[in-house]
Amino acid sequence: MTPEENRRELLDVCRRHDVAGFGVARLDRVRTDDCLLPEGTLGRFPLAVSVALRVSPDVLATLEGEPNRLYEHHYRQVNFALDRLGLALAGQVNRAGGAALPIPASQIVDWENQRAHLSHKRVAVEAGLGWLGRNNLLVTPRCGAQVRLVTVLTDLSLAPDGPLERDCGDCRRCVDACPAYAIKETAAEFDHQACFRMLKDYQRRRIVSQYICGLCVRACPGPG
Repeated sequence: MTPEENRRELLDVCRRHDVAGFGVARLDRVRTDDCLLPEGTLGRFPLAVSVALRVSPDVLATLEGEPNRLYEHHYRQVNFALDRLGLALAGQVNRAGGAALPIPASQIVDWENQRAHLSHKRVAVEAGLGWLGRNNLLVTPRCGAQVRLVTVLTDLSLAPDGPLERDCGDCRRCVDACPAYAIKETAAEFDHQACFRMLKDYQRRRIVSQYICGLCVRACPGPG
């Protein structure tokens, strides 16, 4: 099939899952020097398909100064849905004659240094889904930071997209919402350790059982 036909087939899969964003990135334009994939794996896949699902704004609205168990459950379910979507997309790639490696939606291997198999948000930025916000998360034009991501690496013939020429402008809602004061003026200044200390404190106090917060996500419903 042609690159256009392959894209249409993948989009058909995505429509059945009501995705909030879809794009294709050239992997050689994504920083991968700190990723934890097995050596030699990245060289097999020139492209990465990036897909977003929306986090429920109604669930996020229940957060009042800290995460809660309702958000924790929803967070897990969105990640499960993304992993199933990654498998569905990989299956379609295989049927079209390509190789595909779905990357787990939420599997940070090294929390202290924020390292995972691959950075979904870096791929998503290169694929044109959004930009890196002050909160160091992907911010999309339609849903703001209220999305989660999955990535499928592939060698299938697809036309790559490119980054959006946008940013957060004057919006600083996430800065005001952060209980750890980790969010600064730019994503490069984001204080990972301050954020992680707050996440550990939530666990220590048994507010939630995994490293999540959601307050800056709640504060960022989108530029519109």
